[in-house]
Amino acid sequence: MRLFRADPAAPHHTRNPSALTSFVDEVYATLSRLFAYVAVLALFVVLGNYLWKQLPDATAMAAPAAASWSPAGRTAPAFAVSRLDLQDKTEAYEIFRHPEGGRKDVFRWADADGAPVAELEIYRPGGEAMGPAVTEIAGRLDPNGVRELEAAGIVDSKFGSVTLLRPGRQDGDGACLGFLKQADAPDLRISGWTCQGTSLPARRAAIVCMLNRLTLLAAGNDPRLAALFAHAELKRTDCVTSGAPALSADWVMGSENPRLRGAL
Repeated sequence: MRLFRADPAAPHHTRNPSALTSFVDEVYATLSRLFAYVAVLALFVVLGNYLWKQLPDATAMAAPAAASWSPAGRTAPAFAVSRLDLQDKTEAYEIFRHPEGGRKDVFRWADADGAPVAELEIYRPGGEAMGPAVTEIAGRLDPNGVRELEAAGIVDSKFGSVTLLRPGRQDGDGACLGFLKQADAPDLRISGWTCQGTSLPARRAAIVCMLNRLTLLAAGNDPRLAALFAHAELKRTDCVTSGAPALSADWVMGSENPRLRGAL
């Protein structure tokens, strides 16, 4: 009898281990990429949280620098007040500059005891934010406690009409007077205050005299500033000793006892 040798059965799962290995590799690769994405995302979250916490500190450090004024000791004076009638008073002239380009020329007068009696500021703003003019004048007029200022009439000067201000809830004759003049071309703000004189008319006259005696020494590269003072000089009048000429030409603009025209 012829014997037949049976061939071993061919395995049915020859390629299965290879396919399983490939599937496992893909799973591992996907998990690795997913882990990398999560790690990068977590890194961004941590970094963003750190920067967010540092932002208030950076803002707090930048705020004082943005609002800082510094004395400009080597800057040449641009203005002068000639022949102002302030006997026995010392005069100080200071210049301040702002990092954004603003400039303040400040005149101050004090008596023999060092007490301030008058101040005049010429402010030429740059790119910095300007604070409310009335609030600044109130702070300079009363450094120890800012009071609200109220209107005290208008006077005429060589620069045109000037707004007068005085601290509220004060006796009329005993209140110092603040003043404000805003020019548009060039952008210029003239402000200050005075306690010179014993009555409101006398202090009005002192303010007009101070402004009429303000002169320009150097305009720099600003022809509009030179034109403003040149035109103002054409309207300059001499200082007066009485208070009546310092009042506004229009009786309606006077805040203290306006004189009515005609008989009642």
